Formats: sequence, structure tokens, C-alpha cells
Amino acid sequence: MAKKRSIMSERLKEEIAKELGFYDVVQREGWGGIKSRDAGNMVKRAIEMAERSHSEGK
Repeated sequence: MAKKRSIMSERLKEEIAKELGFYDVVQREGWGGIKSRDAGNMVKRAIEMAERSHSEGK
């Protein structure tokens, strides 16, 4: 089975997890240990960051 390629870098995921307060879970259990809600909030935050970056670039 082919390995999935992540769109977000590991560094960005870690930064967002720290910001949202669940990086300790990632360190203990890996990314599979986070709650669905936390994963959703992480994606939401990444989208907000991308939109802000895009609008500042105009």
C-alpha cells in the first residue's frame, strides 16, 4: 500500500498542536491518538493561516 503524503509539514502540524494545546497527546500517542475534534480544529486553523497568508500577499 502506498504511503500517504501529508499536505501539511510535520513542523506546521506540531506548531498548531502546541497552539491548540494537545501536543502532549501527540508526543505520547502519535497523531493517531488525538481526538477527531482536535484534528478538525487543526485543519480549521491551518486553513485560517493559509487564507490570511493569501490575503496578505495580494
